[in-house]
Amino acid sequence: MKLITVNDYEELSRTAGEIVIENVNNFKTFTLGLATGSTPEGLYRYLAEDYLINKTTYQHVKTFNLDEYVGLGHENESSYHYYMNKHLFSHIDILTENIHLPNGINSDLKSECSRYESSIEQNGHIDLQILGLGRNGHIGFNEPGTLFESKTHVVELANTTRMANSRFFSESAEMPTHAITMGISTILKSREILLLVSGVEKAQALHKLLEDEVCEAFPASILKLHPNVTVIADKNALSRTF
Repeated sequence: MKLITVNDYEELSRTAGEIVIENVNNFKTFTLGLATGSTPEGLYRYLAEDYLINKTTYQHVKTFNLDEYVGLGHENESSYHYYMNKHLFSHIDILTENIHLPNGINSDLKSECSRYESSIEQNGHIDLQILGLGRNGHIGFNEPGTLFESKTHVVELANTTRMANSRFFSESAEMPTHAITMGISTILKSREILLLVSGVEKAQALHKLLEDEVCEAFPASILKLHPNVTVIADKNALSRTF
């Protein structure tokens, strides 16, 4: 596990953006795994600005998002479909047919999980997966206790996760209780993983990741066993570690 220490969130976003752009430019075909939430917003802003200035093309890029809320359609402003269009897809030249997210309103969620997992496998898995770090150690929406061998599945969101994400909803009662998420084994098949960690509120989780043993009670710990993981963390996130 490689650790890149940066001063602040803006430097974190720029550093991550440079890594993504270098990969996009160096491969004729490229599959990018995407995350949502507040942490990657700066990364997506950097990619959008780069496209505006440098016209970096994404027409050869396929994307697979980590997760989507159960019960939220594409046009719901709190859905991750909406989030990705707002923060990234509408600002670059990626082809619509190359964008993949779970369908949270499929009436057969088990079938939807199988479909999404198969899509990733048929694509040949993910070249570069962007991850954030949950305060309880979740990656994607894989909450503590999720089996490391899990594939794409429906998960009941922990109360801590719902509380952390409730700020994206007008009322906490609107916050979904379940989500579809890539499984841990699916994530681990990625060729390269980029974990972004920012802010003092993530300091305890990052310290646990870097210092504690691998265990299913802290899902992110499995990243220690992946051969190609880069952690980009700002000084606030590392405040409990150094």
